[in-house]
Amino acid sequence: MNILIVGGSGFLGRELAQQALATGHTVTATFATRAGDIPRIHWLPMDLRRSEEITLVLRETQPDVVINAAYRKADWATTADGAICLAMAATQHGSRLVHVSSDAVFSGADVRYDESATPDPITPYGAAKAAAETAIRLFAPAAVIARTSLIIGGGDSVHEAFIHDLVTGRRNGVLFTDDIRCPVHVADLALAILELTVSDHAGVCHLAGSDAVSRHELGVLIADRDELDASMLTVGCRADTGSPGALDVRLDSTRTQRTLRTTLRGARDFLRRER
Repeated sequence: MNILIVGGSGFLGRELAQQALATGHTVTATFATRAGDIPRIHWLPMDLRRSEEITLVLRETQPDVVINAAYRKADWATTADGAICLAMAATQHGSRLVHVSSDAVFSGADVRYDESATPDPITPYGAAKAAAETAIRLFAPAAVIARTSLIIGGGDSVHEAFIHDLVTGRRNGVLFTDDIRCPVHVADLALAILELTVSDHAGVCHLAGSDAVSRHELGVLIADRDELDASMLTVGCRADTGSPGALDVRLDSTRTQRTLRTTLRGARDFLRRER
């Protein structure tokens, strides 16, 4: 299968590209500023804010599937408008679309959210992701919209780097006990997305880990795995800070998990230190 991964130089995009290549697919990956260094992958520059670049890349690659793993949190033009233009272009080219979305589309008012839940974002990033979802469901009804949560890896994610910086004193910060998500391992997430890519699934699916953990518990788990001093992590409550954004958002992935061979492990499992 000929797969185009948009945002291929990002954390999730790289994992998707490596796994797709390992399973025998032909892979093209796009980048905004710097190409990745994975061999045997065709790298192309593409800025989602420029519709003409989207058209050129799709015309050149003629992909069977387009996976959109690109985003810029503070940029509506990329996260919303660009994702919508990509969906329309993929549909026009007859390519299947898998769009990676986020638990940021929810406010946390209901805490637990399954695939039928209606987005109610309270941040600009969440609003951009929700806008993209709405348009994609209209313009590309056969597409997969894969919502996920915090993405963790083997030490390479921004969340893991942040914990290391806190413990070693390179950065100051507080880990909240009331800010709760369902982290997922990047390898599990990429495997699940590729499963959906080759399936006939359409619509919204949830791809989050099975454990709901606070930012503080996540930090402790990372510190313990990496043999760091977790007592160096400062504890706090985000509700006391007035910081914008949802507090407790738990994606329920039960329905999607039943359709997958890949197990979406919980953070307490994949961050367990091997003794």
